[in-house]
Amino acid sequence: MVWEIPSLFWYLQVSSSSFTDLAVLEQFFVFCHGLLQLSQLLVSGYLKSSISTIERRYGLSSQTSGLLASFNEVGNTLLIVFISYFGSRVHRPRFIGAGAILVSLAGFLMSLPHFITGPYEYDQSVASTFSNTTDLCQPGLLGSWANLSDATCTPRATRENHEVLLVMFVAQALLGIGGVPIQPFGISYIDDFASERNSPLYLGILFSVTVIGPGVAFMLGSAMLRFYVDMDKVSGDEVQLAHEDPRWVGAWWLGFLVAASLVALAAVPYFFFPREMPKEVVSGKQSGSKKREDMLSQLRSRSEHTQNLSLIEFIKRFPLVLLRNLRHPVYLLVVLAQVNISAMVAGLATFMGKFLERQFSLTASLANMIIGAVNIPGAMVGIVVGGAILKRFQMSLRQCSAMCVLGMFLCLLVAFPLLFLGCPTQKVAGVTYRDSSEFGHHELECNLHCNCPEKAYNPICGSNSIEYISPCSAGCRAVTIHENNNSVLNYTNCSCISQKGLPGFAKPGTCGTGCSHLFLPFVVLSCLAGILASTSHTPSFMLILRSIQPEDKSFAVGIQFMLLRVLAWMPGPVLYGSAIDTTCILWEKRCDRKAACRYYDNTRFRQRYLGLQFFFEVGAFLCFMAVYVILRRQEREANEGAETKADPEKEKLAGSSIKTPESKV
Repeated sequence: MVWEIPSLFWYLQVSSSSFTDLAVLEQFFVFCHGLLQLSQLLVSGYLKSSISTIERRYGLSSQTSGLLASFNEVGNTLLIVFISYFGSRVHRPRFIGAGAILVSLAGFLMSLPHFITGPYEYDQSVASTFSNTTDLCQPGLLGSWANLSDATCTPRATRENHEVLLVMFVAQALLGIGGVPIQPFGISYIDDFASERNSPLYLGILFSVTVIGPGVAFMLGSAMLRFYVDMDKVSGDEVQLAHEDPRWVGAWWLGFLVAASLVALAAVPYFFFPREMPKEVVSGKQSGSKKREDMLSQLRSRSEHTQNLSLIEFIKRFPLVLLRNLRHPVYLLVVLAQVNISAMVAGLATFMGKFLERQFSLTASLANMIIGAVNIPGAMVGIVVGGAILKRFQMSLRQCSAMCVLGMFLCLLVAFPLLFLGCPTQKVAGVTYRDSSEFGHHELECNLHCNCPEKAYNPICGSNSIEYISPCSAGCRAVTIHENNNSVLNYTNCSCISQKGLPGFAKPGTCGTGCSHLFLPFVVLSCLAGILASTSHTPSFMLILRSIQPEDKSFAVGIQFMLLRVLAWMPGPVLYGSAIDTTCILWEKRCDRKAACRYYDNTRFRQRYLGLQFFFEVGAFLCFMAVYVILRRQEREANEGAETKADPEKEKLAGSSIKTPESKV
């Protein structure tokens, strides 16, 4: 079987013009391109599924991780404008293959930080390979491990942290650059050779893959984050963490290796496809398609005119077309509505997993599974339903805008209760709770003799239902270990946990937020809001395509995607990340700098995170409402003009009324 693969590629390259059945070649290209788009979306979407894990592993703030998530749009935005110029001037399959190789390289680079840094270190309750001390209360050993975290603040550790960020940002830039030619060149290549009958089917398959891809990426993240981050460096017996432990870090890097390998395999066939393939000719019923053929020939002539422009002429023409389209009120308002929706989606896709983890005490794996299996399929359903309604009722532009207004209005009604559907901040001794109910970080008198370091983090849940950031902060002096796997069963003799006047006990792990009963209603409402918002996707695109001049269509779509990237996909995750950081109440400290957040004010987190979502939904609703008002006025004026022309008496009266002011002058 192995020798058949190069033979097939040679056959595709040198004898495609003599193919007896072009449908086989078409279907093979569509299959390859669908696989490539899916693999590319796995690489780009996987980062969003593991963003909270990467934050915890490398001590990143949400603002930094949001900037990282949006950085791939930088390289993409700089080059996407020129795609409409190059068109079919280049060997499109080879450009797609080269772009895929860059995407694959970006995926491998994203996993590189795991291999250039040391093993993941965390505070432990028993001595291990990571440290020779414990984080129990040890009054007799003054400062025995107080400076344990400072010992890791070496110049090498600081350099490693900078290297990690540099590698990831470079990888994201390459990911954006490599992704530029894949979808536009693939779609135009298919549209060139496929028949009028098959082209919509092929494009529909590719668009469906584009929608499915992010869901598959989150499911991949759910699977990979079940494995421990250093599964290749330490044995399973040495890992004392459970999946539910807030210190758990999953194998975030493993998904990048899987996705990048798939992209590399999917890129190979593109170097063997011909530059141009023969146009598929459909026999029969040719007389009835003469009108469509005339329309296609006109579009091809306009496309050829664009292709004949030099690069300088193209650059000169682009600002003129940009200004002409931006002066069109319907086009501008619809694009602004899509900017609001895209900014909302960018923030939700990047940090929804983190929100679910913190708000409902979920594991990263379970949060990703919910997003990949519920929220993203819900958005797909909304897009399909919107397109089906549009096709069934053959809507006018005004009706399309009315559908967008209705979808966003219902989305607002469903999304508003989410602002109040969440969990309170857990009681954490010394951080959010003390007997006097004073809010803020302060010292506990009961553990002053323990000499606990500020940087300790090994959460435990006391028998009084109050959480402590470490056994030392709870004053625990003893620990019970499981005989078989050396895991911690509980902590005893804890001076800060009082139980009938005697020292209490604690169990490892967080106490949680204690409102799991609200999780199901939240998922249902958020999924329903996503379905309703997604129904405006297809009608909004039809508003853009039908409201602009035919010769500007390709330019206008390019401008639209450029504006979405610049105004939504780039700043959206950074804006959401910055808002999330303002709700942090206890930061991890690494080498005297703020790293990842350990505890959030859950109420503020929910209000600001979902408040941004509601703000963007209101912005999209107002833009669609303005579009509806404009189109309704234009339709009324058109009807009045048609009635005037149809009635000679009205036309005569209209003419005389126009002349009256002139006679007065």
